[in-house]
Amino acid sequence: MSGNRIEQRMAALKATGRKALIPYIVAGDPSPNVTVPAMHAMVEAGADIIELGMPFSDPFADGPVNQRGAERAIAGGMTLRGVLDAVSEFRQNDQQTPIVLMGYLNPVIAMGEVAFCDACQASGVDGLLIVDMPPEEEDSLVRAAKIRNLDLIYLAAPTTTDARLATIGQSTSGYLYYVSLKGITGSSKLDTANVKERIEHIRQHVSVPICVGFGIRTAEDAAVISSTADGSIVGTVLVSQIEALVNDTAKIPEALQSIIKPMRVAMDAIA
Repeated sequence: MSGNRIEQRMAALKATGRKALIPYIVAGDPSPNVTVPAMHAMVEAGADIIELGMPFSDPFADGPVNQRGAERAIAGGMTLRGVLDAVSEFRQNDQQTPIVLMGYLNPVIAMGEVAFCDACQASGVDGLLIVDMPPEEEDSLVRAAKIRNLDLIYLAAPTTTDARLATIGQSTSGYLYYVSLKGITGSSKLDTANVKERIEHIRQHVSVPICVGFGIRTAEDAAVISSTADGSIVGTVLVSQIEALVNDTAKIPEALQSIIKPMRVAMDAIA
């Protein structure tokens, strides 16, 4: 089963006045056997959609914390096929929670775009966010994804022009990922007033939900962002928590819950 889970989840949230909480972790960090229990724990804590990082050796949009997460995953033996296997295992007990694979184009091309999309569909992936693939590029991947009903999620930044927003808005499905600040993941301080103003402007150019990532670390951050956006994407603070527990991995699922649960509570309080 694949496709439309993201749209259905976002519509269901909107109908009840709630916003999406979207955690991000790197698949296989710090070892492959941690990923699926962590995913289930995050859903139990209130995650609506999970972004699962496909580890890559040169993740240039990621800050040091997420880069180290990718390095640990690769060192632990995680591969792109392993990421898809993790999604398949997750789907054995959860057919509802949308899964978005986030990463870079090189591993996808190495596997083959059509083979990759076939595997995504078979494993239960719902969407793809390929950081270094603009809407105009990689036609074969775009075609293969659309045929298999995989959402293609694109990024917009504070520097994105209106003309570019129009192009991205026409290509994005599922949701638009708005990068709340200039720079890499985990950098800078979140300027919530600026983000609110920017989202209101972006809504003039796109019809899909807008979810915000980069810089969301606390329950307060998540709540403030979700008062304007359709969802809050949380990554670096979770990967940092995983890093702190690399020698005690059994504690990782509960530790992730301790971050996500307060965010869920704070976001629901403003609904």
